Amino acid sequence: MNPNIPQTDRKRVVIVGAGFGGLKLARKLSQAKEFQVVLINKQNYHEFQPLYYQVATAGLEANSILFPLRVVFGNCKNVHIRVTTVTGIRTAEKTVDTELGPITYDYLVIATGADTNFFNQQNIIEKALPMKSVAEAIALRNRMLQNFEDALSVETEDEKEGLMDVVVVGGGPTGVELCGTLAEMRRTVLPQDYPELDFKMMDIYLIESGGELLGPMSVQSQEHSLDYLQKLGVHVRLNTRVKDFDGRIVTMNDGSTLRTNNLIWAAGVKANPLAGLPPETLGRGGRILVNRFNQVQGFTDIFAIGDVALMTEEKWPNGHPQIAQPAIQQGKHLAKNFFHIVRNQPLEEFTYHDLGTMATIGRGLAVVDLPFFKFQGFFAWLTWLFVHLMAIVGVKNRLSIFINWMFNYLNFRNSLRLIIKPKLPKGNVQAMQEKISDQLEVSKT
Repeated sequence: MNPNIPQTDRKRVVIVGAGFGGLKLARKLSQAKEFQVVLINKQNYHEFQPLYYQVATAGLEANSILFPLRVVFGNCKNVHIRVTTVTGIRTAEKTVDTELGPITYDYLVIATGADTNFFNQQNIIEKALPMKSVAEAIALRNRMLQNFEDALSVETEDEKEGLMDVVVVGGGPTGVELCGTLAEMRRTVLPQDYPELDFKMMDIYLIESGGELLGPMSVQSQEHSLDYLQKLGVHVRLNTRVKDFDGRIVTMNDGSTLRTNNLIWAAGVKANPLAGLPPETLGRGGRILVNRFNQVQGFTDIFAIGDVALMTEEKWPNGHPQIAQPAIQQGKHLAKNFFHIVRNQPLEEFTYHDLGTMATIGRGLAVVDLPFFKFQGFFAWLTWLFVHLMAIVGVKNRLSIFINWMFNYLNFRNSLRLIIKPKLPKGNVQAMQEKISDQLEVSKT
């Protein structure tokens, strides 16, 4: 196979990853006559990661938080999108190796983001439910809804408890928001859908290894989020680490156990650097060490932005937080520096401007930390809705999400709680065997 990218006299910027940083950079360079942009991504769409949990809990349709890359760059003849996987880079040859074939570059930007960090716990890798992609969010939704269907037919209380109870690991925004939404569903939605089940027996646990929830946020927000979750009936365990999970029993480091088939892992992330970089360019958590111009340590033609990059500033000695804003700001700033490069102008150092952090806990409940103001409650919830709505790519997506949110606020009976499974083609023996194997594994748990 051949990527078939035309050779031009423009400087070729190859961007690996279409997350917040990669997409922002590509858009800034898309109309510039100085550059040919090659955007490589595993999918043909951009994902709005902060709302994965709403897809997982059937609050939003998956396509509401996805936006096709070819729609973004439809009229940009100097942008070439290739949907493929990068297998490595050859820095001496200035080449990116992909499953479609090699792609040469003048400048390479690594914007590959981060993935779930299971901390090398093999049982948890095999049996826990991650939520770092739309596909994983849909799989989680299918699993949870199927569990309630199965709970109608099991014979013992132990089996029913295993199907209905949920343990979420990780007290960051994802874990907190997911637990709050599940608690709201347990109180309002699920009893209507499954009147034969007693949802008073459904327990939701949030396990956090640290001493507080929402670690990077203010003490005020941490305390309010804990209070909100406890009032919603979520069992929060701080200073507790999950040690093992066999598919039925969660074991903690203090020896205590919880009975559940559902361990949702939101406990951390690790960077996704590309193979081929020298080992000395990698820092803590697999993040790529970069200078204040986002240049990878030891290179002037390779850059990294967003979650995969580790840039230190006086205010951020351990690197920027792995959230959307640093990636967006770095993508925008790097675009400006690329224009400086082609015009032989000095590069400008990047400085992160913290615009604040926020998390929603439930219906009408949120915490917001702005640089100049901290607040909680209903107004914070409205602020969270507005900020996330404006950050979504595409007017149609914004309208779809707004309608869904308003309808869900006024009426709990939405139509998104669907179990959608792929249909196997006839004669696909291998796929059938894999399906049977998966079903056996589920039955064991």
